[in-house]
Amino acid sequence: MFAHPDDESLACGGTLARLSDLGVRVVLLCASRGERGSETGPELDDSLGRERARELTSAAGILGISDLLQLDHPDGDLRWANVAELHAHIVMAIQHYRPAAIVTFGDDGLYWHQDHIGVYERTFTAVRSVGAAAPALYHVTMPRDAVRGVEDLASSRGWVRPAHGLWSLLPDAFGDSAKPATLSVVVNDWVARKLDAIRCHRSQEGMGHPFEKVTSEEARRWLGVEHFHRGVVGSSNRTILEEISESGSRVIG
Repeated sequence: MFAHPDDESLACGGTLARLSDLGVRVVLLCASRGERGSETGPELDDSLGRERARELTSAAGILGISDLLQLDHPDGDLRWANVAELHAHIVMAIQHYRPAAIVTFGDDGLYWHQDHIGVYERTFTAVRSVGAAAPALYHVTMPRDAVRGVEDLASSRGWVRPAHGLWSLLPDAFGDSAKPATLSVVVNDWVARKLDAIRCHRSQEGMGHPFEKVTSEEARRWLGVEHFHRGVVGSSNRTILEEISESGSRVIG
């Protein structure tokens, strides 16, 4: 469960693709259409939200996502607006799909993004409210050097940090003060698909995206492992994430 189109690919696209290849039914709930994201061309004008929803559909296809739930809560206000409605949408999705596990942001929002924190809060309370039937809850995290490594390589090839947007943030903002990971999933063989999914989000990639300067093979060094920590609410049952984390590269073959 994520806030905007592109969150899923950046945060854990390799894990989603790996799970899909193992035959797991992967359902993605996206809370907004990202209509207040960085617009990169006049052709998008006031239809950026619709464009980003189309990009998400393409990325979901690459990652092997079975069901895409695209909601229309207000981008930029996910922490404060429509609180009861977003809570209800998440609860209904849990009741309908009965997932074994849910992956979402942690309380740091990966880089203190308020919409990400809002989705964390709504998901946390929704899982807690389900009670004994609640699925296991996992929060995405990342080591602080992951984004820095990609940016340093991109910079050596002419990439320049933009003045605005996601990639205007200093790289150490990603994973700053994040809780330590309790499990890590090897996704080396899925990095190419992760990058292909990221590049589907062209309306955002155009705003100085460092991944355009990095090949899939090079990106494996920094993106080849994705990290999660187990939530304090939800089921304590062992899940497929624990299984593929413990098996490491043996599943990759």
